[in-house]
Amino acid sequence: MKKCFVPICLLVIILSSCSKDEYIDITEEEQLLVNDENNDTVVDDNEENTNDLAVDSSILALPDSPFNYANILLPDFFLDNDVRNEDITPNNNEITDNGATLGRVLFYDNNLSRNNTISCASCHIQEHGFSDPTALSTGFDGELTSRNSMGLANARFYENERFFWDERAASLEEQTLVPIQDLVEMGLTLPELEAKLSVVDYYEALFTNAFGDDNVTSERIALALSQFIPSMVSYESKFDEGLSQVQDIDDNFPNFTDSENRGKQLFMSNQTRCFDCHATNVFVGDAARNNGLDATITDPGVGGITGNNNDLGEFKVPSLRNIALTGPYMHDGRFETLEEVIEHYNSGVQNNPNLDNRLTQGNNVRRLNLSDNDKQALVDFLHTLTDTEFITDEKYADPFIED
Repeated sequence: MKKCFVPICLLVIILSSCSKDEYIDITEEEQLLVNDENNDTVVDDNEENTNDLAVDSSILALPDSPFNYANILLPDFFLDNDVRNEDITPNNNEITDNGATLGRVLFYDNNLSRNNTISCASCHIQEHGFSDPTALSTGFDGELTSRNSMGLANARFYENERFFWDERAASLEEQTLVPIQDLVEMGLTLPELEAKLSVVDYYEALFTNAFGDDNVTSERIALALSQFIPSMVSYESKFDEGLSQVQDIDDNFPNFTDSENRGKQLFMSNQTRCFDCHATNVFVGDAARNNGLDATITDPGVGGITGNNNDLGEFKVPSLRNIALTGPYMHDGRFETLEEVIEHYNSGVQNNPNLDNRLTQGNNVRRLNLSDNDKQALVDFLHTLTDTEFITDEKYADPFIED
């Protein structure tokens, strides 16, 4: 049985989607639209590449043969049952090289916004672990979003499969179309999006290579983005190097400092119970949690979507991979540093009726009583989850050639 793994558990209930969740609801019609993915056949990798159409190299810096997105060689500890149980890649939209290449171009294309100023990458920046270094992101017309943009590393791992801080989207395919229609973020309707991209020359080859013809539809846009984003797997951090050497997360890692090993020990311990919520080798949650940010709920979170008072103040628990790069933290970006986050779980958790039970002791809040050295050790350990290869990998970078 997969471990469900808290105080710092809920360590940085930080990704998985764009930040603004309040203007565009996912209608039943749109949900059916993107769920009907079998109407589009993505070209299989065994058939693609040999007859690919060339893409305008004066606009896009793409390789002659697409990067490998479909068959990334992951370490064995990414293939165990615990991690597999978190992997939400659907059978009817498996990653292909050409599909993810189209998704990459869409991800970085300002044409997806009303006035050609904002792309997905505007709020999900590679060097920041595909997050936004500001608490709230700026939309196409200069307005601010209401929530922080989460990092996208390892977004494909989340057992309940839902996206957005308030988990309103039941799949990544649904999520990708919502920011485009959001009145603050990108400001387009789906018919406007389709018409706009249909006359952009480079999409003729990209859609044909991915889907077999050049028909531009919102369904296909969702499918392509939902291949590129799950391909963003971070697995080459200092932590990964250490785990590959000893094969047991509980053992001291020979490449770690004493403080980093102490932080790892604390993270896994009953004293902090961080690993109870940020579980497995991808350090990801399995469901939304209330981590005691406020005694009086100021943002309803999941409860605002479900209408269930028991869900008030609950938010998605993303992966902690590259967490040192993705601040500020929490759904509203209230904490600037990891030190502030750890102090929150050490001494700042606020009691409220929906507080996760792993943060409680009887009717009171659990206090961790960490020493200054222990708090620093936790920070040091979290920095070992930074993957510099991932944040500099060309296949995830902006493909557009600057004028």
